[in-house]
Formats: sequence, structure tokens, C-alpha cells
Amino acid sequence: MENKTLPITLYNTASREKELFKPISGNQVKIYTCGPTVYNYAHIGNFRAYVFEDLLRRALKFFGYQVTQVMNLTDVDDKTIRGAIAQNISLNDYTKVYKDAFFNDLKTLNVEKVEYYPAATDYIPEMIEMIQGLLDRGVAYQGGDGSIYFAIQKFPRYGCLSHLHLEDLQAGASERVATDEYEKESVADFVLWKAYDPERDGSIYWESPFGKGRPGWHLECSTMAMRILGDTLDIHAGGIDNMFPHHENEIAQSEAYSGKLFVKLWMHCDHLVVDGKKMSKSLGNVYRLKDLLDKGYNGLHIRYMLIQTHYKTPLNFTFAGLDAVKSSLNRLQDFIFRLQSITEPAVGGYVMPVLEKAKKEFIEALADDLNTSRALAALFDIVREVNSLCDQNKVSPSDAEQVLNLLKQFNEVLGILLFEKEEVKVPAEIQALFDKRLQARKEKNFSLADSLRDQILASGYLIEDAPTGARLKKK
Repeated sequence: MENKTLPITLYNTASREKELFKPISGNQVKIYTCGPTVYNYAHIGNFRAYVFEDLLRRALKFFGYQVTQVMNLTDVDDKTIRGAIAQNISLNDYTKVYKDAFFNDLKTLNVEKVEYYPAATDYIPEMIEMIQGLLDRGVAYQGGDGSIYFAIQKFPRYGCLSHLHLEDLQAGASERVATDEYEKESVADFVLWKAYDPERDGSIYWESPFGKGRPGWHLECSTMAMRILGDTLDIHAGGIDNMFPHHENEIAQSEAYSGKLFVKLWMHCDHLVVDGKKMSKSLGNVYRLKDLLDKGYNGLHIRYMLIQTHYKTPLNFTFAGLDAVKSSLNRLQDFIFRLQSITEPAVGGYVMPVLEKAKKEFIEALADDLNTSRALAALFDIVREVNSLCDQNKVSPSDAEQVLNLLKQFNEVLGILLFEKEEVKVPAEIQALFDKRLQARKEKNFSLADSLRDQILASGYLIEDAPTGARLKKK
């Protein structure tokens, strides 16, 4: 069954429509995705965006595209400088802790490595060159504070992504914002080069033709994207919170510099909230990945939770929902174990119609703007129907292998399943109870067997009966 034939349709934030995706060059796809500002540990809201971007990457590869992806690491901005100065350490030493933690978290969430992870501090000369180019083109100027600003009135397309209009927003032509982030309802000339302030910046600065200082956050992304991927990108993806002003500003400075379209297709995932409320420290509902791992969940539980809702829909995180996801994944893993345990001959030929139907539905769901809820439904259709066939002894070993192969194809995109047989490390005392229970069942002493089962359950283990015999598994 060939899976690389259907076109893929993706929602373009700029046009507010689903569009048939067609790369600029053949089947080569150039993607820029917003990475972390490494001033603190990432939280699960951040990881919704990173897992969405990973899902997009995997889906494009599933449909036969060659992907070159850049994910930036913002290691110089207001927050990282404040943190380094507060701890009296170098900027690199300060950000390294959070870079390392970020990559560990990506691994835990089974996020594929991308081709490039540029750090902003590695591209300062290129950023200075771009700023000079914008000055030369007359779309940037030096303010009274010594900083360099982009004049948004000089870029007629400003607002093309967010669909905001300068005249409709609270902004004056002379208003400037020197910080990296500002209020969403405000439009203002934004900083390209932030002039050095010894009280604020300590020893952290770079030399430039415009004086000491450092680049603005918005400019960092444009420079790294264009230097690595070229003037025009196929896709730029990130969280909806970055659409304005960050992505809007990227468009303005990039297109004013190159004279070319910056991005063909913009994709944004919606917010993650916790129990219906925005995450905030005051509510105590900001969860890092480690916080959830410490509560007994694993990376695949959290990944599944992050992809089960369509990326353009707000995701409400609850622990009850995470428990439900854990149960769903256990069901999928039990199904895989059951298939792997089929060794006896059976009347075959029944699974192919089930697999063909499910694969068609899975591909159509993915091709329709990454509709993961429909794709997961196709996966569980296989579980339900093939389990029924197993109960009727209508799944042969070769049938089971075909089912497993299709699940592996699905998992190329979903990244939530494990196919290596699980080795459960069981304490000796639990194993002894399990062995006694097996003996009690052989002797038809069901009262003792039930009592031993209850002891095993109370110790945090489950007993699962399989065609090859009973086994222990962790709850």
C-alpha cells in the first residue's frame, strides 16, 4: 500500500484559508520553527508548539517530502541578559543549562532532531550586516537613545499576517519600542539594534558600526532563517502568541531587506491552558515536563496528550485527561503485545480490508491540515476490529506482522508507540507472589489465586493474560 500519493492541505494563517501545499522547489521543504528563549526551563505550553512542529515535519516526510528544518535558540535577549547578570556568570554559562534541559526534554517527548539549531549569539556579524542593509534601504533609522529601529510606516504590507491595520491600532508614527516584546494591541517601530546600557547590560555587548549593543529579538530570527534557508521559506511555524508582533516584524524586516516574499505558508498552533485557565505562577499551574514525569507519567503520555487535539484548537490540559491518555496508550501497547504474541496458525485473510480502510482514513486525515484526532480514530479502529478477529482466531502470524507494519508506518508521524518487547523489572517479592498465583490456578485454588492477585495489584502491578501465558506489567 503506497502512502505517498495524496496531496496535503495546510491552513495558512496569512490567507486564513486551507491551501494545497506546493514547495518552492520540487519536493524540498524549507521550514523555520520558533525555538525557545533559553532563560528558563520550558513548560508544557511551550512544548505544545514544539510537538506540533515535530508532527508537521513527520507528516511532510510521511508524504515523501525532503525536509530541511531550522529551530532557533534565542540565547541573547532582555531575559537572558538579566539572568546572567543576576547570577554573575557569562551569558553562555547561563543559557547552557537551559539549552541542555531543552534538548533532554525534546528527547523525552520523542521529538526528532532537526537539521539546524542556530544560536543567536553565533550570528551577530550577519545580524549587523542585515541592520546596515536596512539602514541603507531607508527603512531603519537611529533613535535618540542610540538604538536602531525599523520604521513600520515604510513597509506598506505591515499587518499582512495578523490582518491588523496601523490606523486601527494605538500607535503614533513616532512611537518606538526598545524592548523585545510589547503589548499585543500596540504597534510601534521596533528595535533592530539595542544600544548598550552599562547598568542594564553589564559586560554583555557587541561592537557594531552603530555603537555597542546587541541585536533585537525579531531581527535574530530573520537573519538566521534567511542565512540558512534562503530569502523565501516554504513554511514558518510557531505558537499563535508569536504571530503578532514577532512574526509580523519578521516579515517586515525580511522583505524590506531582500525585496522578496519571506514565507509562503504560515502555521500557528493555539494555546494550551490548564483546567480552563491560562498558565501563571500565581495560580501554581505552570508545569514543566519534569513535574509531570515526577508524577509517574512518561514522555509518550505527554506527547500523546499534546497531539490528540487539532493544533489549531485550544488544548485544555487536565490530569484527568492525562490519565485517560495513559489508559489509551496502555491499550495500544497491549494490542501490540498481543500481535507480537501470535504464533499459532489461524484462518487468515481477514485483516487486509481492515488495514486498507484504516490507512486510507489515516492518510486523508493527515492530508487535511494534520487532523490528528481523525488519524487517531483510524488507529483505534484497527485495534477494535483486529482484537475482535483475534478473539475469533482469525489472525495468523503473517496477518499480525502486516498489522504491526502498518502501525509502524502510522507511528512515523505520531511517534507515540513502542515496538520493542517491554522488559518489566519486577521485584523478587512480587515475582514470588505471581509464581504462587500461577501454581494456585493450576491447582484450581481460585480463592488463593484471587488473594494473591489482589496483593500484586496493591503493589502497583497488573496481571495480563495473553496467548503465550500471563505476564506482569507496571500499572
